[in-house]
Amino acid sequence: MPNFIAVAQAADIKPGEIKSFDVKSELILLANWQGTFFAAQNLCTHDNGTLSDGTLIDGEIECPRHGGRFELQSGRVTALPPMFPIKTFPVKVEDGNILVALD
Repeated sequence: MPNFIAVAQAADIKPGEIKSFDVKSELILLANWQGTFFAAQNLCTHDNGTLSDGTLIDGEIECPRHGGRFELQSGRVTALPPMFPIKTFPVKVEDGNILVALD
């Protein structure tokens, strides 16, 4: 069973926003896409660009360096140049807290 860790308050990440966090030495981003929260690694697999500095587009995160895109739900690449997906993490919201499972 996943071990969920409280990372942020849901009210602090508005729809369309992305924030970065260091959780147990894992750099992650939390994104709110149309009221649903997603967690993923915060580095692009192409050139280590910081994805939390990117843009949310149709449920995807676009890297600010070279425009590579990843689906937030699965981490799969949706636009090159990245060749490899990003890690994604289970997310749940309880009592206004965003919880993420890193293991």
